Amino acid sequence: MPASSHRPSPASPLEDDNLLPQILLRLPPDPSSLPRASLACTRWRDHVANPGFRRRFRLHHRRNPPLLGFFDGCGSLDFHPTLEAPERFSLKRDEGDGVRRPLGCRHGLVLLLVPKPLQVIVWDPVTGDQHRLDVPQGLTMNECYESVINGAVLRAAAGDAEHFKVVMVAADGDGVENRRAVACVYSSETGAWGGFVTAPIPYDADAHASGLFWRFSTSIYIDHAMLAGDSLYWQLIGNFEGILQFDLERQSLSVMSVPVPIYSKGNCFKLMRAEGGGGIGFLLMSNSDYIAQLWRRKTDSDGVA
Repeated sequence: MPASSHRPSPASPLEDDNLLPQILLRLPPDPSSLPRASLACTRWRDHVANPGFRRRFRLHHRRNPPLLGFFDGCGSLDFHPTLEAPERFSLKRDEGDGVRRPLGCRHGLVLLLVPKPLQVIVWDPVTGDQHRLDVPQGLTMNECYESVINGAVLRAAAGDAEHFKVVMVAADGDGVENRRAVACVYSSETGAWGGFVTAPIPYDADAHASGLFWRFSTSIYIDHAMLAGDSLYWQLIGNFEGILQFDLERQSLSVMSVPVPIYSKGNCFKLMRAEGGGGIGFLLMSNSDYIAQLWRRKTDSDGVA
């Protein structure tokens, strides 16, 4: 008796539609992947254009996103791609925006400061989405000039590709000795700014012995924030040389000193995540003898750093 041959029946359109999204999810997470896939046929375009699919696509690749490039400059925001096929990002500019100062990029979002009116822009370069937020009144005791504030943007939670948070910080007070740090958090989930969080900034009476800026009130340096663990960190420059920490979980603000004079003549200072175990660290380089020091902050069993 001859063996019967069996051919699998072709997949039904319903089965194919259930399998196709799983295949498309595994496309490379480059910005050009989904637009190119949408050109294949109508069915692919319908899947790719579905907001639910695009959300799953971002979640699927959230652990290993590609480095698309970096922005350079102020105002023009020139983009330098790292991919073979250059991506072009265009930020819509409103009349009267003036020079926009980038405050940093994180989790696929760019945060920009607009001086007039005093606002921040949260921009997703890939999708083109923009959110304009007024900087909250009262962030500083005096007029909130854009040169004395800084900020950072980040996704609200791991795996949440829709919501974001903005943390704005400032150093404020009267004179050199009476200074404080202030922070405020915006949540896209509530659509509102939270309350102000403050911390005193110490006055360093001996700063003139080593620092270059001891005559000036302590302010937050223009460098972008560094994220390590559950905290954001900024440099403090002026009479008090140190680091400003904002704990995202506890919603608390604190000021820490550094173990070496970081702004002496010829020194270069940069915050960084510490190697091995995470946490905060910094790179200190002397331009006079070209010696680099890597520092890492440790905490003992009693919680003393």
